[in-house]
Amino acid sequence: MRLLLSAWIAAGAAAAQSPGSFLGIPPGPARDGSAISLPMQIVLLLTALTLLPAALVSMTPFLRITVVLHFLRQALGTQTTPSNQVLLGMALFLTLLIMQPVVSDIYQQSWGPLERGEITAAQALERAREPLRAFLIRYVREKDVATLLEISKTPPPATPADLELRILIPAYVLSELKTGFQIGAVLFLPFLVIDLVVASVTLSVGMVQLPPVMISAPFKVLLFVLVDGWNLVVGSLVRSFY
Repeated sequence: MRLLLSAWIAAGAAAAQSPGSFLGIPPGPARDGSAISLPMQIVLLLTALTLLPAALVSMTPFLRITVVLHFLRQALGTQTTPSNQVLLGMALFLTLLIMQPVVSDIYQQSWGPLERGEITAAQALERAREPLRAFLIRYVREKDVATLLEISKTPPPATPADLELRILIPAYVLSELKTGFQIGAVLFLPFLVIDLVVASVTLSVGMVQLPPVMISAPFKVLLFVLVDGWNLVVGSLVRSFY
């Protein structure tokens, strides 16, 4: 709360020093004569904030990371450990690490010139699409793109760079879901073997009153710790985007 209050006060002080600007964007006319009024800047900001969670989940590595971490927790059988807050926090910071080059390109090509008044908001939006499109194309599957082109009855583009974001974004989501489920299935296999062995042993000795899950859980956690599982899983996830 104190951090938010400090940010609000700092924003108010900046606005007081420069009453005609908002978020560093001058409301006056740009070089081509266009202008962005202060109320319109506020409307655009609030609209962007409402779409930000959906964009973060569906257009970044956050989707694959959260799916894999969820599968990992289910495979370990630790129920709510680590908690959802910990997993989401880890996924968020890993996403920021992976997306840093893309965000840097968007700032240099789009937000920076817009802040200096060199281009209009429409031109800035068009420039911001290119780094994002280049990132999405690297990880989208051709089959998913073909399916969405067929559903939307859109003619295939001449080159992948001509794909529209309305096709590319849902295709990226489908591709990331498939990749995340594939990684999750592979993570399940060693822990499934431990569950099968423990269940066979407990049944053979007649320990039917003790659930096999209670016996196998410590062995799975011990195996995961011995092989330095978090380093392997997180390292493999991050490297899959480079």
